Parts: sequence; structure tokens; C-alpha cells
Amino acid sequence: MRKVVIDTNVFISSFFGGIPRKIINLWRDGKITLCLSQPIIEEYINVLNRMSVNEKEIKNLTNLFAQGHNTLFAGNTPELHIVHDDPDDNKFIECAVALQCKSIVSGDNHLKFIKKYIDIDIISPRNFIEQYPDGL
Repeated sequence: MRKVVIDTNVFISSFFGGIPRKIINLWRDGKITLCLSQPIIEEYINVLNRMSVNEKEIKNLTNLFAQGHNTLFAGNTPELHIVHDDPDDNKFIECAVALQCKSIVSGDNHLKFIKKYIDIDIISPRNFIEQYPDGL
């Protein structure tokens, strides 16, 4: 199963439908493995709370994380300094390296500018769905 790190902008956009929702559905349906670290989960939750997303939806989501639903967690990640313009984005690359992911799905220009780190592709949601419509 393809291991994927999903940037916060894609994860949050999934609540509004479109291609990001298709990617999250691949995870929920067990077709991709979502790779997470504590800093990524914290950012997801903080942004959802700021956006006043329904508390029940947030609880359902955190329950999926807690149950390990098609999810891998990086306990330790390397400290990398790849994204200079927005160092906070390094957590996505660090997680991908720690869990040996092949894809980071992001709409963030700072990450997309890098395109590839080692053997990790950094691709847009649209390109991900075009390349891996079934997540495989």
C-alpha cells in the first residue's frame, strides 16, 4: 500500500470536497496509508479548530488517528532544513523520510518547489490522483 504524507492544506481542503476529498477517501477506504507525526497531527487539529469545523467531525478524525486506521506514526523524525522559505513545512519531509514514504501530497508552493527529496515525490493533489487514482 502506498505510504503518503498529506500536507495540512490538502487535508483541510478535503472537508470542502473536490480532489482533496478523493485523496482522503483513499485513506479512509484503505487504499493508501496516511503517514503522520505529532507535529502534523497538531497542525491539522489547530487549523480545524481555527476554522470552527464541527467538533464531532474533529473527534471522528482523531478517533481514526488513535485507532491507527490505515495510518503509520513516526515517533522520531530527523531534523531537516530543506524548506528555507517556510521552515515549518520541514515536518512533512521529516515524516516522509522517517516512514520511508514515496509521496508528499501538497498544494503548498514552498514544498512543491522542491519537487523531489531523495526518492520522495512532492506532488499536487491533482497529479497524485492522476498518477494513483486507486492509491496504488
